[in-house]
Amino acid sequence: MTSARCATLTLLLHRDPKQAVDREYREEIMKEITDVMERHSNRRSFLKKSLLAGATATVGASVLGRGLPLLAQEVSNASITSGDVAILRFLAAAELIETDLWQQYAELGGVTSGTQNPYQLALQQLDGDGSQYITSNTLDELSHATFLNAYLQAKGAPPVNLDKFRKLPGSQATGAKQIGRLTNLMDLTVDTSWYIRYRSPKNPDFGATFPQAVNISGKPAIPRTNADFGPQAHIQAIADTAAFHFGTIEQGGSSLYSAMVQKATNVEVLQIVVSIGGDEVAHFLEWVDFAGNGASAPLAPLTDPVTGLHIPDLNASGSPLTQTNLIFPVPTQFIDPSLPRCSVIRPTDPTGIAAGVVKFLTDMNLFSGQSVEFFDTLNALAAAADAAQRGM
Repeated sequence: MTSARCATLTLLLHRDPKQAVDREYREEIMKEITDVMERHSNRRSFLKKSLLAGATATVGASVLGRGLPLLAQEVSNASITSGDVAILRFLAAAELIETDLWQQYAELGGVTSGTQNPYQLALQQLDGDGSQYITSNTLDELSHATFLNAYLQAKGAPPVNLDKFRKLPGSQATGAKQIGRLTNLMDLTVDTSWYIRYRSPKNPDFGATFPQAVNISGKPAIPRTNADFGPQAHIQAIADTAAFHFGTIEQGGSSLYSAMVQKATNVEVLQIVVSIGGDEVAHFLEWVDFAGNGASAPLAPLTDPVTGLHIPDLNASGSPLTQTNLIFPVPTQFIDPSLPRCSVIRPTDPTGIAAGVVKFLTDMNLFSGQSVEFFDTLNALAAAADAAQRGM
């Protein structure tokens, strides 16, 4: 890293002292993640200490910016277009939202020192490394948000700041931070149609629709209080809900980046969108397998005695559309139905993709309790990103 770049990041980190509380929380989270990952190395802990130190050095850039302009602005560097700025600002907003929800999962279900709670143990029923994956995914999303905002600032464009909307209550269970949240994980309606979509030769880009693999409506994905730590079938159902929600979020991110890259103009912006998008795909594929483990023997079928949520054994039908060990996208229609089928991320049609993401997240009750101003802000960012065109 050049000395000039270090100076830029240092300036970004300290520019707004009014954001000290939020910055300190992020630094605390990063330190916890760093310390725990160093103590709990395993076969998937590939994040090196030097990378963690670099990530910690950039924490806080995502909370910069005074106010939140609703429309993309022209920037001083002519090599990055107003459309590129609009794309990156919407992606930064999406990453801030992802970071917020993943931090809630990491606080209660990620890697921690000492005795593990029943939620962590239930997640590890789906994969022994489940808590590690949650911790790693959280760190990744935080790095995305931090980088995108720092890059925008370096180009003279306004970063995205959603801090004034961090007012939603979080879990009261032991281990959860008692701070305001952007997202609500305690009353989710999870869209699980992606599970069938990725096993189907049909593509939503051509109008195909898909049924739900598991019906999850109005259910918690994290323990709301310590009372949710039992009975065993109840906390396992909460963990299973989280597992499908993980896949739902990350497949949405995979499609979002694949669609947005088609709108970008600047080569460096293209590099950013492709590279971060690739990481979102890596996340998604892990959570496909994770969710399938919760909906197959010996854990499934399972019925939550508290909420009534039923997790079926998706292998029981014998249909490949729900076969749990099909974790890679099967070949599907792509570009033109007359062409041979191809294994790809889908959907990737960029038309209205940002507005679609906002609706998709809203329909899950992820923003239950948020203000009208929050939705106005998010919709304005989406409209600007959807209006972006290559070369403009």
